[in-house]
Amino acid sequence: MRTSLVLAVSAALVAGTALGLAPAAQAVETADPAGIRFVDIAGEGGTVLKANVVAPAGAAGARHPLIVLPTSWAMPQVEYLAQARKLADSGYVVVSYNSRGFWQSGGEIETAGPKDVADASKVIDWALAHTAADPDRVGMGGVSYGAGISLLAAAHDPRVKAVAALSGWADLIESIYSGRTQHLQAAALLGGAGALTGRPGPELKQILSDFLSSDLAKEEDMIAWGRTRSPVTYLDRINANGTAVLLGNAWGDTIFPPNQYASFYEKLTGPKRLEFRPGDHATAELTGLFGLPNDTWTNAQRWFDRYLKGADNGIDRERPVQLKSRSTGGYEGYPDWKSVHANQRRFDLGGTQRVWANVDSGANGGVTLLTNALDQFLRTPPVVSVPLLPRAFAGVWQSERYDAPQRVRGTVKVHTTVASTQESGTLVAYLYDVGPLGVGKLVTNAPHTFHGKAPGQPFTVDLELFSTAYDVPAGHRLALVVDTVDPLYIEHNPAGAQLTFSSPAADPSYVSVPLREE
Repeated sequence: MRTSLVLAVSAALVAGTALGLAPAAQAVETADPAGIRFVDIAGEGGTVLKANVVAPAGAAGARHPLIVLPTSWAMPQVEYLAQARKLADSGYVVVSYNSRGFWQSGGEIETAGPKDVADASKVIDWALAHTAADPDRVGMGGVSYGAGISLLAAAHDPRVKAVAALSGWADLIESIYSGRTQHLQAAALLGGAGALTGRPGPELKQILSDFLSSDLAKEEDMIAWGRTRSPVTYLDRINANGTAVLLGNAWGDTIFPPNQYASFYEKLTGPKRLEFRPGDHATAELTGLFGLPNDTWTNAQRWFDRYLKGADNGIDRERPVQLKSRSTGGYEGYPDWKSVHANQRRFDLGGTQRVWANVDSGANGGVTLLTNALDQFLRTPPVVSVPLLPRAFAGVWQSERYDAPQRVRGTVKVHTTVASTQESGTLVAYLYDVGPLGVGKLVTNAPHTFHGKAPGQPFTVDLELFSTAYDVPAGHRLALVVDTVDPLYIEHNPAGAQLTFSSPAADPSYVSVPLREE
């Protein structure tokens, strides 16, 4: 029942967007404007992929760098048309195609499986045979699903020299199953959108059903399925190929949170760049899809210019980790991700607090896509009154009041000791910026689920909250709130369960907050 309800709700959420795009897609196809060709490409196994080609004026007789753009999940093939025109005007042959199983392309949704990876190579083959594309200058990119497929293709096809992976994933398991907790709204939204705009295959249907029904007997199968679809699994191949990789994501991405991208970035050995900005899933790239000025797309083209054209545009000399603060909107450069965490400040989680499970305390991470988009454009994160949070259902610890601004940058870590009256359970940790009146603005959060614990026996929890860049004003304090229910996640608390949080003298509990060095 829960699975059916969630799928119905998520389908309703995406219906307006998807149906609104469909007439536009049809209109473009029938209009066939000058400079755009709509073609059929034979993918893996002969499956027809609907595609479009945008080439530079006078492309005949000269070879041009090629950029392949697989579409995002549930999006039609005209998704990248505005950016494709810009790239073509700059001298690129651009081929965008509808990923298999979606819209008019054939086949079933493979969720970036082996057939999707093979499709990408087939599209490159076709472009080299039917356009003025240069086989030595091939790049791939895209948003979300297109980003994931591009990274996977780069691992399997050494012809791919540069990738711009925007709002994508490197580790599918850490994206929607972080903290061993199902990200309910994210998975349901993807499932609903896929059912609405494409043809999910039996494998995807089964995986999604097992995932949303919390079937732990299928956990290993689901993890194995996710590993196959995770670029980090093939990291050695990407490094061996020397692919130049640009990773861009939003701090508040509720589908592919930023931590897994940062971890992947640190392990890359070739040319690389990491960019984090305010927003939710794909909202940082959204205006660029309409042809409006957009930092993400501008840097993506600079990346391609440098590593496909050899342009000396300076992007390789800039600090490779670029962070845009949620509070100031300004960019900050760092030499690597580790440097973001160089300055740590702790506050203690002292004493003992007990909370009853199964009740939402009022602290939560918001609604996927909506909440963090509002924070991006209006700087309005979710708020709670920290003094009014019901202590029976939420543990609350606060720092001292800070005399100077605290510029939180990177990944906040929580270390605590927990005991449960049941062998399974879920807790969700939230970090708030608390003002003089007790109003807390959400800085970050993350879930943690445990199984197989002896009731009443304490165990240690080390939890990384989702990375962020947020400035706490002078005169404010930080508060850690822990409860057991959040609409973003599936919880595993048996009825009547109680969690106890303690801070043993031999192993004190704390929150470690990374701060920007002044």
